[in-house]
Amino acid sequence: MSKRRIKKIAIIGSGIMGSGIACHFANIGVDVLLLDIVPRELNDKEKAKGLTLEDKVVRNRLVNEALAASIKSKPAPLYHPSFANRITTGNLEDDISKVKDVDWIMEVVVERLDIKQQVFEKLEQHRTPGTLITSNTSGIPIKFMSEGRSEDFQKHFCGTHFFNPARYLKLFEIIPGPKTDASVLEFLNEYGEKFLGKTSVVAKDTPAFIGNRIGIFSIMSLFHTVKDLDLTIEEVDKLSGPVIGRPKSATFRTVDVVGLDTLVHVANGIKENCPKDERNELFVLPDFINTMMENKWLGSKTGQGFYKKSVSAEGKKEILSLDLNTLEYRSAQKAKFATLELTKTVDKVVDRFKILVKGKDKAGEFYRKSFAALFAYVSNRIPEITDDLYKIDDAMKAGFGWEHGPFQIWDAIGVEKGIEMMKAEGLEPNAWVNEMLASGSTSFYTVKDGATYAYDIPKKSQEKIPGQDSFIILDNIRKSNEVFKNSGVVVEDLGDGILNVEFQSKMNTIGGDVLAGLNKAIDLAEKDFAGLVVGNQAANFSVGANIGMIFMMAAEQEYDELNMAIKYFQDTMMRMRYSAIPTVSAPHGMALGGGCELSMHADKVVAAAETYIGLVEFGVGVIPGGGGSKEMALRAQDTFRKGDVELNVLQEYFLTIGMAKVATSAYEAFDLGILQKGKDIVVVNKDRQIATAKAHAKLMADAGYTQPVKRTDVKVLGKQALGMFLVGTDAMEASHYISEHDHKIANKLAYVMAGGDLSEPTLVSEQYLLDLEREAFLSLCTERKTLERIQHMLKTGKPLRN
Repeated sequence: MSKRRIKKIAIIGSGIMGSGIACHFANIGVDVLLLDIVPRELNDKEKAKGLTLEDKVVRNRLVNEALAASIKSKPAPLYHPSFANRITTGNLEDDISKVKDVDWIMEVVVERLDIKQQVFEKLEQHRTPGTLITSNTSGIPIKFMSEGRSEDFQKHFCGTHFFNPARYLKLFEIIPGPKTDASVLEFLNEYGEKFLGKTSVVAKDTPAFIGNRIGIFSIMSLFHTVKDLDLTIEEVDKLSGPVIGRPKSATFRTVDVVGLDTLVHVANGIKENCPKDERNELFVLPDFINTMMENKWLGSKTGQGFYKKSVSAEGKKEILSLDLNTLEYRSAQKAKFATLELTKTVDKVVDRFKILVKGKDKAGEFYRKSFAALFAYVSNRIPEITDDLYKIDDAMKAGFGWEHGPFQIWDAIGVEKGIEMMKAEGLEPNAWVNEMLASGSTSFYTVKDGATYAYDIPKKSQEKIPGQDSFIILDNIRKSNEVFKNSGVVVEDLGDGILNVEFQSKMNTIGGDVLAGLNKAIDLAEKDFAGLVVGNQAANFSVGANIGMIFMMAAEQEYDELNMAIKYFQDTMMRMRYSAIPTVSAPHGMALGGGCELSMHADKVVAAAETYIGLVEFGVGVIPGGGGSKEMALRAQDTFRKGDVELNVLQEYFLTIGMAKVATSAYEAFDLGILQKGKDIVVVNKDRQIATAKAHAKLMADAGYTQPVKRTDVKVLGKQALGMFLVGTDAMEASHYISEHDHKIANKLAYVMAGGDLSEPTLVSEQYLLDLEREAFLSLCTERKTLERIQHMLKTGKPLRN
């Protein structure tokens, strides 16, 4: 990577995309200058205050209002509210000269070529030569934008297309102009991946680039298929959602969220600008879409689209669905297909595709038709939109949230089977696919020595996909590097003396087999290795303990067995902390309950920025019983030493558990005391997480890791704290803020975190607190209300308040 550094960026245009991108650069620590136009007239509030168009507050009104709206939006664009301080606002008349001091200028104004060209002309008057300058466009040809600009401008200019919302969607398309320097593309490719946490994809300058070209085709294809097969929108969303590794919003809900007008704009652009596209007719809008556009049924932004929220006369809320035949809203209909029932026991999405395309019902026909169309289309887009098939898969996974890209799905079904499906629909793959099969390659991808290879069309051979050296892909090493396996975990050798223990249970819940596997992994690491990482690359790190197991033991009153199970959990957490080797936890996605407790007991946490972590046990009627309650009491007392008011500090940690607070990013977890400053770290790119965790485990081992001594110096406040907590919980129940059962749980937690009813502050051991915690947990498991909550959670996945 070149020595270019991005310390400050100017973003021109503060709309939804501009503000969102500004927030994400602030997320990674970059100083942001956000500029927009000056208002041409005063609003009513400004008139009432007697302001003029020359007042600074007026001149910066548009940019400030847009940024404020973005920061308040859900999901939050910032990892932490304080990061907004890294953004400075201004306007394009008073502050444009400040772009001379930035390292990168990004234009994010309205999608009109003439306006973009005017902005670039102004910017060039102040831009320092050598400064990166890019346009966040979703489809305007890059070659037209830099016409008439200087050689230095054109050399450092290209398209950089973020997907909305910029924090959450990982695709970062880089589109070169006619004169873009190769070093600029190389820099942006690596910067996007390493610093922005994105999947960087260099695309060709073709309409809609890669992601939207394939994504919009896929949606438009479904729009036509839904009519051909007479499917309801609920049926299509059932078929095109999580069952095939797509987001819960599937097809029609996604269009409602994005906005039908946005989809139509891109589809029309492809229809007009790609006359030679062999499926050009598919981009013609069906009649029902035209009617919806006329009626302004654009989705969430207009209150109705394919779905509509309704409130009956009795006040009952209901989500209505659009009947595509009558174009009237009706009550939602449950979608059910025999083919989908066959996949219920198949956990891995990739293993479902072969079953789905063999279906004998309408679902099977839907999958054969839609996958055949998709496979034929993507094969024909090479080399038009990219020379590399893996870039199409990367774009669809990162930009549209697909778990598997088109060529990966085709591999899962079988290349020849995919061609057979196409022929049944009157379609043919591009000639290179048959040439690939003739050359002896029977799949688009292969794995060798832990690395992924993809078929290279010009070379007619499998070539290693570049950029993998900074990643560890567990799927690629699981079989070859397996050291131990049971039904709950796989332990893999990551190399350099570091093991990884990867949970394999449903939702990565922590039960007996997972705990046994963790202990075995520590045994192996202590005997023959140097360190241990606990990490996986599933959707979530761990949603916590196996509450089904807890429910069965409690319901059958097997309290001795339950006591032993909880002690086993606690002892395993303590082994994480007091083993002879360094342990590193790598949480991402949901890390709740027991998943949070495990991370809190590791020597170090290497958290993905997108980690939703917290102790949520109150929701099922218990307190954290795997060391979490003890740990919060311990961390509170460690803060005492810094001179804070002890009761106030303890109360903050108490409320973190009592209110079941969940951090909505790893950075927020520092505020809750779940992650620790100076010890734990955050990585923005989840793909780098296991490699980074391994590096830190090795660093600790190489520095001479020494097994810690168990602590006996935990200061608890006894009756002083307990009295404060009990007065507080009594008052909350009396004011109906919490239920009787919540009151009982809170008092149990108070007893643990106060260290019992000791008459004065006392130093105790961690084990003393663990014993209190376990006793409290078990006593709550005897409560009928607790069993009701656990049962409700098992049935619905949602907490019950009573």
